[in-house]
Amino acid sequence: MTRIRARVSELLAEYRIPSAVIGVLNDGEVTDFAVGVKDVSTREAATTDTVYQCGSVSKTWTALAFMRFVDEGGVSLDEPVRTYLPGFRVADPGVSARVTPRHLLNHTAGIEESYGDPGEGDDVYERMVENIAGARQVHPLGHTHGYSPALGYAILARVMEVIDGRRWDDIMKERLFDPLGLTSTSSRREHVDRSRAATGYLVRSLEEGPVLSPLGHLPRSFGPGGNVSTTAGELLTLAHVLLNEGTAPNGTGIVSPGAVREMTESRVPVPDPYTFGPEWALGLIVCDWHGQTVYAHDGSAVSQSARLRILPESNIAISMLTNAGPRDGFYRKVFNEILADLGAVAIPGLPEPDPDLALDLSRYEGSYERPGTRYEVAAEHGRLRLRFTLNPMEARLLDRPEQLDHELLPISETHFLMPSEDPMEDPQTVAIYDFENGAAQYLHINCRVNPRTDEEGATVHVTAVSTISDSEGFWDSLKKAYGLLPPGARWTLAVASTDGSRAVNVIVHDSIDGVRSFFEDHTGPFATTEYFEADVANAVGLPSA
Repeated sequence: MTRIRARVSELLAEYRIPSAVIGVLNDGEVTDFAVGVKDVSTREAATTDTVYQCGSVSKTWTALAFMRFVDEGGVSLDEPVRTYLPGFRVADPGVSARVTPRHLLNHTAGIEESYGDPGEGDDVYERMVENIAGARQVHPLGHTHGYSPALGYAILARVMEVIDGRRWDDIMKERLFDPLGLTSTSSRREHVDRSRAATGYLVRSLEEGPVLSPLGHLPRSFGPGGNVSTTAGELLTLAHVLLNEGTAPNGTGIVSPGAVREMTESRVPVPDPYTFGPEWALGLIVCDWHGQTVYAHDGSAVSQSARLRILPESNIAISMLTNAGPRDGFYRKVFNEILADLGAVAIPGLPEPDPDLALDLSRYEGSYERPGTRYEVAAEHGRLRLRFTLNPMEARLLDRPEQLDHELLPISETHFLMPSEDPMEDPQTVAIYDFENGAAQYLHINCRVNPRTDEEGATVHVTAVSTISDSEGFWDSLKKAYGLLPPGARWTLAVASTDGSRAVNVIVHDSIDGVRSFFEDHTGPFATTEYFEADVANAVGLPSA
């Protein structure tokens, strides 16, 4: 590993990532090593005992815990959620009655992530379930794959709580982490030994290098889907269970061989098969590496990232945790070095565009949107372009323009390569698909699905001028609100005065009353706000107040 360690050190410097800890499980033997610093200010070196947030790899932990309940007969993958949560309800009555744990595990439920602010208390998942009574469908139940960052796995957590009688965090510790023999893995940030925890950083430019992230962790609502912290070595314990028919390295049977088969073989197609893989199983991405099946999951927790790859045909698993990122190029280079050293198959590259494809570009043009995110696809000079509007908070955090513009190069009739001239962006692929009346209905990017949106109604630009009484509460509530805008509405500006006592936000909605109601629901306790309808065509500045 000496050569690989040196190569990882070079790549960390190239990508300006402070540290990486890597673990390799090969025929039952674990080798791990650390490179870089876990804290830039103290220059304290990362070690194999350093604890990182593993983001959405938490979903694989949660799925494994859920399968223990399936093994015991306490829950069925194909019974309606309402069997276990009798009051379960979303806006669509049919979905309320028919959505199952399997839909939630493989991200085909299609329920909008409209769960409001469930707080940070022990009842967070109970409140999330209560809060989605009016949540609409992003797509019909089971119609397509569309990644759920938090909600789907929070519902699974609540099912486990009702069956077991304990809170999800206690279930994870007592029914999974302890039987696995783990001492460094936890689901609550408060339980992490701060002296061992990596500090998270943003890398907004190669010239600037890593800067301390202002957001040190995800909200508790992301717990089952994003808040597990662990070491690279202990993450491989999870891989060991999946490679050894449900048995932990200490010999404990965690789940049955049948449960592992269910997790790996129950699959749905992913509209974009290239970025991660062509199928999604139960808590696992299914990749095709030159004909070999590889199971995977990635995670990002604001300023830390995780990668897990499991190669059953080679009896190999690789884990990597870093305190910046994620960067796909970095992961590919590091893992391909390790795979080559092990004589294993390499990660396939992204496909090349097909210059001979002649497409009717009008079929793809339009607006595609989910709450807090909006994409515009337009044809210009015979080529498709995708414009992505970042919410202002994210743009400010990442020091990036609010509107990003990329060319889409056709790979097939439904898939496109999206290159980037920005050294901080890796090329990726996009799917635009499911044609109806000659027009694509969905855009799938980074595993998220974005339905074509009806622009009718979202035409009123409203300026909200706030006098802030509680700065932390105000901005925290705004961060949550960004992801909860109704379809068609969008956020175009968020700016604070130098002293933080005032703020201006501009929202496009169906009416000034719609903005007032939405804004007051989130920020009312923390600010006094005045609302002005803006004449966009003649606007020359912000209104005085």
